[in-house]
Amino acid sequence: MRFLGIMIVLMISMIKNNITYYSPWEFTVQRAEGCYLWDQNDRKILDFSSGWNVTNLGWNHPEIAEAMITQIKKNVYVPMETGEEIQYEYAQALLRALPKELNVISRTVSGTEANEQAIKIARAATGRKMIIGFYDTYHGQSIGDISIGYRPEYVTKIAPLVPQFSQLNYPSTFLTKKSERETLDDFFTVLEDILKNKDVAALVTEPGIITGFGSAYVAPKGFLSGVRKLTEQYGTLLILDEVGTGFSRTGKLFGMEHENVVPDIATFAKAIANGGAAIGAVAARREIIEPTTRDAVLVSTLGWSPVACAAALATLRVHLRDKMWEQSAQKGNWVMKILSKRLHDHPKFGEVRGMGLEIGVVFVNNKHEMKPDTGFADEVVRRAFKNNLLIKLGDEGSIQLMPPLIISQEILEEGLKLFIQSIEEVYELSS
Repeated sequence: MRFLGIMIVLMISMIKNNITYYSPWEFTVQRAEGCYLWDQNDRKILDFSSGWNVTNLGWNHPEIAEAMITQIKKNVYVPMETGEEIQYEYAQALLRALPKELNVISRTVSGTEANEQAIKIARAATGRKMIIGFYDTYHGQSIGDISIGYRPEYVTKIAPLVPQFSQLNYPSTFLTKKSERETLDDFFTVLEDILKNKDVAALVTEPGIITGFGSAYVAPKGFLSGVRKLTEQYGTLLILDEVGTGFSRTGKLFGMEHENVVPDIATFAKAIANGGAAIGAVAARREIIEPTTRDAVLVSTLGWSPVACAAALATLRVHLRDKMWEQSAQKGNWVMKILSKRLHDHPKFGEVRGMGLEIGVVFVNNKHEMKPDTGFADEVVRRAFKNNLLIKLGDEGSIQLMPPLIISQEILEEGLKLFIQSIEEVYELSS
């Protein structure tokens, strides 16, 4: 069953230090630097999670911290009916890094708010209500964002979700006998049957891979360009959620660059400021967003604080200067090659897949049945933590590897050694 891994985690969510935790409380971060965290006992932990793709440039990057300190000494807040020079500077820098068609920014405080705004813009711009998403994808924590990708049976206690949201199966070839071409052809047939009714305001998707609390499923090449063609044909807007894929994580500065697709609306958060401050953004075509600014209620009390913008600007400059996407692509390809080779004959190994340094390693019951083994994957995550490696449990028997992009080859090899050691230890104990 999809999302089983996350459901296991949810069942043991807890309260610690009078704070609710979405997943089991792991440790107190005493300090953090680069690719390492230190816990309350000063234990040094190698991080292969980047805070779920937030600290892509490593923890507490000095250039970002310096930019924030400089801005704090100037000003920390402006109300939403005003602006500040650092906001204008960052908006222009972000737009220059994006396709020229995306030429207007809406300020938000998070990915949740950015995706919520994108939905409102799409409905206001098209006059349509239907929103299409994909099962078992994560787009944020509002009721609207949950409606995009959560299966209703997993959130019955907070139902009803927002009406007129519909979900499709993601076009993945794992555990199917179909080729990539057959998978895409079947998917496009289903999608076109829905879109030809011309009542869909927008389709919301990540650009070719499921990140977040997800499976790291990778769609066959041609998925994004095919979706763009069909949405344009039937007057449906394309919303690309770049919250997890943006800022060099998948081997391109933005995921949309893999197939050179320009959406109507794109959303950003997470790595946008490298964890320095809460900030999100919506980038859209002017002809779509300008007529909707009032009807879509594009306001955010704390969106784009000057300090957050300073952090985001410094973050973007490092990505562009150091071409971090190239490092992500090179290191990611190496990791997937090594893991495929080292784990190929392991009885529990199903598949390694990913884009850049967004990598999913899938474990199965056995090579004959090839059913995802979430329990085994969960035990590997726990064993790895005992071995001072922080990794994350994904969906459908997968473990997500998301190390900081600045990671050196030496530290990357150290992490993979600990990961493989943890797999072997868990297997020995379970045999």
